[in-house]
Amino acid sequence: MSVVLYNTLTRQKEPLETLEPGRVKMYCCGVTVYDYSHLGHARSSIAWDTVRRYLLWRGYDVRYVQNFTDIDDKILNRAKAEESSMQTVAERYTAAYLEDIARLNVIEADEYTYATKTLDGIQRLIGELEQKGYAYPANGDVYYSVRKFESYGKLSGRKLDDMQAGASGRVAAEESIKQDPFDFALWKGAKEGEPFWESPWGPGRPGWHIECSAMIREVFDTPQGDERPVATIDIHVGGSDLVFPHHENEIAQSEAVTGHPLSRYWMHNGMVNVGGEKMSKSLGNFTTIRDLLDAPNAPDPMAVRLFLLQGNYRKPVDFTDESLQAAQTSWGTLKDGLLFGYHYGANLGWADVEDSAFGDPSAMRIDRDSAPVQTFQTAMDDDFNTAGGLAVLFDLAKDLRRAGNLITHTGEADTDGDTLRQQWQTLVCLAQVLGLEARPGGEVSTQGGLSDAEVELLLTQRREARAAKDFAESDRIRDLLQAEGIALIDKPGGVTEWHR
Repeated sequence: MSVVLYNTLTRQKEPLETLEPGRVKMYCCGVTVYDYSHLGHARSSIAWDTVRRYLLWRGYDVRYVQNFTDIDDKILNRAKAEESSMQTVAERYTAAYLEDIARLNVIEADEYTYATKTLDGIQRLIGELEQKGYAYPANGDVYYSVRKFESYGKLSGRKLDDMQAGASGRVAAEESIKQDPFDFALWKGAKEGEPFWESPWGPGRPGWHIECSAMIREVFDTPQGDERPVATIDIHVGGSDLVFPHHENEIAQSEAVTGHPLSRYWMHNGMVNVGGEKMSKSLGNFTTIRDLLDAPNAPDPMAVRLFLLQGNYRKPVDFTDESLQAAQTSWGTLKDGLLFGYHYGANLGWADVEDSAFGDPSAMRIDRDSAPVQTFQTAMDDDFNTAGGLAVLFDLAKDLRRAGNLITHTGEADTDGDTLRQQWQTLVCLAQVLGLEARPGGEVSTQGGLSDAEVELLLTQRREARAAKDFAESDRIRDLLQAEGIALIDKPGGVTEWHR
């Protein structure tokens, strides 16, 4: 069975058939680096990170490239406001983005590409469009002649005549140097006080849309003498807000020059709503990744990732305090399962619990033909159905949690150690495919707000209180721990065991 994905271009699910067998060329439209990244960026980063992880798990050799838009009006405006430079602003927020998504366990791209480092390729592509009659200069600018690309609108399903009819009043009142109101800028002439680069059309800077076309071409092409190979990639991904005009314009630019598809498949993630409304600064519901993760009583980053994986990547997701708390509780169940081997492996006689590679998925071997793995694969093969994949993980985690409770209360489980080990390793490996990972030591409990170290400290204080016959203090600490979801088991000899 092959991986099937929804292709925005054809508006249907299609089996993945790559240009080169076993290899995937994948490009992601990244962020414009003028501010801290928000929950919408988190949604997009996690969606495509998960697609990439799954394709790798399925045996594909994936080359994943992501761009940074580091030339843009928003960056220039921020630089002016801060009395800084475009480069300084872009570098600061690029670094911040990478820090923020790393906390969400997003793997770095194989390569990052930048508009400022692709100026030669951008100008070369504009020149070729001009030679082929798709672009024209005007007062220091260069514009793309949209109506000369006959299939314009094939990605978004929009028709120029329909759009013009709806906007004719506004356009008629607007003076423009463009030949057609729908033509878009490939090169913008320099304005006073703004950074610029020299070009055949005069000093200026590139338009937004041409940047991605040129970066894809430069990264995935290898020039052969005077000939350039066809610049077609396998999968182009981004947010659904980029379908029009950005991705539509990318297609028009690239395919007008090469005569071949820019990408075989186009994938788009849904937007993030907050409390039922579209997230925006004007509504006051705009939340950055770091504000969320650094807030008092902040959720575990893995709970945020889990929340964003619970729905279909193509559909909008509603971010609320209640939904995030539910994901936090769910992550507690998964985390208990993921930590099972660390907590109970010694009880079950696993000989390698002290090995440095213990718990490392790369050192584990799981049965690909087992029922859980096959169910997981069937779900994920169907357009990366992460909700179906998570259902498998929760079944495994709940079984392991039950076994852990039995070991804690009775000293042994009702399932043999080898079977439990297989279940645990299957859970760890499949969870990693979704980017969900847990490690023992110091992590904050997701069912209570106390770390393991804090629990142990309180237990020490309780033992001291009991030794001093201060039973009121002992009971107070016990009640505090119970309120945090910590169960205590007092055993002979003054020993107290606990579990969440």
